[in-house]
Amino acid sequence: MPNKKIIKKHPLAIRWFHWINFPVLAIMIWSGLLIYWANDVYRLGWGDKTILKFFPDSFNKALNIPFRLAEGMSLHFVFMWLFAINGLLYVLYLLFSKEYKLIFPNKSSLKEAWQVLLHDLRIKKGLPPQKKYNAAQRIAYTGVIIMGLGSLVTGLAIYKPVQLYWLCAGLGGYEWARAEHFILTILFSLFFVVHIVQVIIAGWNNFRGMVAGFEVESIPPAIAEPEEEAVANTAPLNT
Repeated sequence: MPNKKIIKKHPLAIRWFHWINFPVLAIMIWSGLLIYWANDVYRLGWGDKTILKFFPDSFNKALNIPFRLAEGMSLHFVFMWLFAINGLLYVLYLLFSKEYKLIFPNKSSLKEAWQVLLHDLRIKKGLPPQKKYNAAQRIAYTGVIIMGLGSLVTGLAIYKPVQLYWLCAGLGGYEWARAEHFILTILFSLFFVVHIVQVIIAGWNNFRGMVAGFEVESIPPAIAEPEEEAVANTAPLNT
């Protein structure tokens, strides 16, 4: 059998932040649906013409959403603090550990992200040099951080519109703040779905990186002996 090597992927802190955020964000979205049911004003369309309603009665009934406003509010207002604290600790960790250098986009990220997209769509074969995160992931993960901050700010504005009137006014008023919060929730939901699909496509080895912190790669026979430079970051795995 071919020799294999262990490649360090994600530090323990990143894995903790990720796995705490996963259920917390899911509960935030779910409880948000329970709250939104009480005043479901948003739709896509113009005038009296509606193309898409968020969310139809059939959707709400299928998920047993109606008449659970109090439950949704109690869950939302508890887990929002966990969401905020976990997000703050994550950003601080990125800054102090210098991990942000691997996640935040650089000047070539837009161009490289387009090349990654063409590759994923099987339009182009070549890929730009890949590091821990490719350019598309850098943009997406940085966007999630910005969306998290936006969700927190808009959420506080519509949670306490009188006490935080200055914040609410800065966002365009209560109605605008609520619409912005709703749009950010839709974007989070879309990211959720796309991220899970990508994890499934990437396979177990990629998933193991976020669970155990390492991936396992086969070493071609011609280069089975690792160079000294690689020893610091890899360890042989006997098979």
